[in-house]
Amino acid sequence: MKLFKNKLFAKGLVYDLIGMATVAIPFVGPFLDLLWAPYAAKKMRDMYPGRKGKLASVLVFIEEILPGTDIIPTFTLMYLYTYVWKKEPMMQPQVIEVESY
Repeated sequence: MKLFKNKLFAKGLVYDLIGMATVAIPFVGPFLDLLWAPYAAKKMRDMYPGRKGKLASVLVFIEEILPGTDIIPTFTLMYLYTYVWKKEPMMQPQVIEVESY
């Protein structure tokens, strides 16, 4: 489970960096945001299923489409919200008894 979380964190960082990179490209960057916003929203929905993922995908779409808000690390914030700030109870390990002969 920990490996899965770390992969999500790494993917989120990459997606945040790509979203922020469009700010560095003058004149073309805002037009790239028109292509990046729906893709980012789809990736957010795929990474975080359920109600949280749907809400986060709408927020990332709005954040990417609005000018000047590309510097907000939405994927990283969603990861922190899901796995650090709002800790969900983890399943308790089960003990399996084995008889020896």
